[in-house]
Amino acid sequence: MEKVITDIQVIKDKLTEKGVKGDLSILDKAYLWAKEAHKDQLRESGDSFIVHPLGVAYILVELEMDVDAIAASILHDVVEDTDITLEEIQREFGESIALLVDGVTKLTRIEFKSKEEQQAESFRKMFLAMAKDIRVIIIKLADRLHNMRTLVYSPPEKQKRLAKETLEIYAPLAHRMGIFKIKWELEDLSFRFLQPQEYYSLAQQIAQKRDEREKFIGEIIEILKDKITSAGIKADIDGRPKHLYSIYQKMKNKGKALNEIYDLTAIRIIVDSVKECYGVLGIIHSLWKPIPGRFKDYIAMPKPNMYQSLHTTVLCPKGNPLEIQIRTWEMHKTAEYGVAAHWQYKEGNLNKHLGQKRSWFKQFMEWQKELDTHEYMESLKIDLFNEEVFVFTPKGDVIDLPYGAVPLDFAYRIHTDIGHRFAGAKVNGSIVQLNYPLKTGDIVEILTKPNKAPSRDWLKVVKTSHAKSKIRSWFKKERQEENIEKGKEILEKELRKLHFDPATVLKDEYLEKIAKRYNYSTPNDIYAAVGFGGFSGMSIAKKIIEEYKKTLPEAETDHLSQVNLHKKDKKDATIGVTVKGIDNLLIRFSKCCKPVPGDEIVGYITRGRGVSIHRADCPNITFENRERLIDVEWNETKKVNYPVELSIYAWDRRGILQEVMNTVAEEKANIVAVSGKGKEDGTATIRLTVEITDVSHLEKLMSKLKNVKSVINVVRHGKRGEQK
Repeated sequence: MEKVITDIQVIKDKLTEKGVKGDLSILDKAYLWAKEAHKDQLRESGDSFIVHPLGVAYILVELEMDVDAIAASILHDVVEDTDITLEEIQREFGESIALLVDGVTKLTRIEFKSKEEQQAESFRKMFLAMAKDIRVIIIKLADRLHNMRTLVYSPPEKQKRLAKETLEIYAPLAHRMGIFKIKWELEDLSFRFLQPQEYYSLAQQIAQKRDEREKFIGEIIEILKDKITSAGIKADIDGRPKHLYSIYQKMKNKGKALNEIYDLTAIRIIVDSVKECYGVLGIIHSLWKPIPGRFKDYIAMPKPNMYQSLHTTVLCPKGNPLEIQIRTWEMHKTAEYGVAAHWQYKEGNLNKHLGQKRSWFKQFMEWQKELDTHEYMESLKIDLFNEEVFVFTPKGDVIDLPYGAVPLDFAYRIHTDIGHRFAGAKVNGSIVQLNYPLKTGDIVEILTKPNKAPSRDWLKVVKTSHAKSKIRSWFKKERQEENIEKGKEILEKELRKLHFDPATVLKDEYLEKIAKRYNYSTPNDIYAAVGFGGFSGMSIAKKIIEEYKKTLPEAETDHLSQVNLHKKDKKDATIGVTVKGIDNLLIRFSKCCKPVPGDEIVGYITRGRGVSIHRADCPNITFENRERLIDVEWNETKKVNYPVELSIYAWDRRGILQEVMNTVAEEKANIVAVSGKGKEDGTATIRLTVEITDVSHLEKLMSKLKNVKSVINVVRHGKRGEQK
């Protein structure tokens, strides 16, 4: 059961015990502020809300964090959950504490389209703050750990959701930060809520054989103590039971039952110096036979999260494999607390120190702005969760990559230009295929060609988000104009699929809002992103339609596409006309003159196809067929859209077609068809078929089109004496 802390004095006493220095009065002030702000709020457990920030603070005290970080943890929920503003925090507690509070505050007061988008933007915000101050992520991990410890009081649906998020993001993040003390507990707690049956069954099975296992480990420790002490080395030796989730993963990955997993406990040996680490390793290998391939020297080659230890697995007297870890006390502190262990004595230089040690974080900050919401969350999970491989350059430099990475990932990690000019790779002296998965210890040499350029197929091969980001960036920059045109074509095609006319909805005003949402500057950036594959054309098309619909009055129906217009029921298209003295007569509109309400019209009795409606001045209505004419009139009880063909004669210039289409859209006339042709004399003819409601609508539209710069004349088709 989680220890409930309700008084700041417990935190201060623990800090004093740990020897953490600083002005503790700031903690009293933070406590009073938080307690007052949260006074009317309760946790799901029924406890006063203040127990949560105090619980988070206590975890940070155990990590030996500084006073500012602990004060920020006490205040970390006040901006998100109360009326207190960040400006007030900064005024009362200073910029450093305000930055930490802001970094861990989720974006809950901004309206997002989906839970995933809100989650993604909150992570982006947190990591940007983390780049300025690494303590942000340590506070966030402590916050999540305390929430997981008290998750039993939450509804089952919330338990599953938070446990899944913790296992996919926060536990791997703790691993990346080297804070294994938090990582292991987050994994076990997530396992408990996601798979309770497997969790409790495994816990029971392990408990049943605990005595037998402890007896075996005790015997091994006695042998080691005797030999190591005889060698004049002072060592602390203990048995560390492996965590339930790591045991479960091993059983699952290897397809073994618990009784087939022998290394349920690892032995940890802590000594005073690096020299003694290697001395102890020699003693162990002289006692028991090491298992080939199971020795790892993380002292000579530390992990990117600063972890250092010697790992070896040996066969003990009973034939059981036993994992042994050897490290110094300083290495042990780093292994347990990760970056937190370096905060106190690195102070302001910690971020610089970490920038040298953790290449992953630098790359992560580079590509995190370039992905859309879904890609960002997926890449975040992949890059955090994947195990690492360590490979060498021909000069002996160590490069860390996620498990499954290929030579092309390695090339882009070395340098962007090397990646762009990639022509092949040698691994351990031999040419390998493009999709060869690198393994720890491989020596990789990249072959390049000066005129080589990235291929879109590379995006299917590379595993790291860093490489994908650089490849996409190349296509974006090197082929900007091509991508813009391609993006426009894709969006026009997708909009037509959705039955919307591109001329009506594909406008800069809508694209600017979408661009802003994804941190782009202009509509052309969105076109280019669609063109080079950074965004799905259909997803952007749907967002454009959403923005377009926001501009329509509530009572107005959406504009329909050409497809929908032609699929209209013919009865709907003829409701606007009545034949005098005759009922139930089939009526259709002629295609030659396309009459609209307000035009003088006549009916023409056809053979077997009912009455065809023409304009009175239609050239096809001649003296010879007067006997077939019949009186008809407009029925104005119901508004209907009617197609009209127009010819626009203009001086040819760049952008004329777009201006014409924009003018039509402004008059809320839907474009059904458009074509254009330039002439040698410098003029151009634009043919439009538009949907309008009546003659006044048409006349207004034609008047506006005549006012477009360079337009000479606008003529309606199907009229006697029209200009040809």
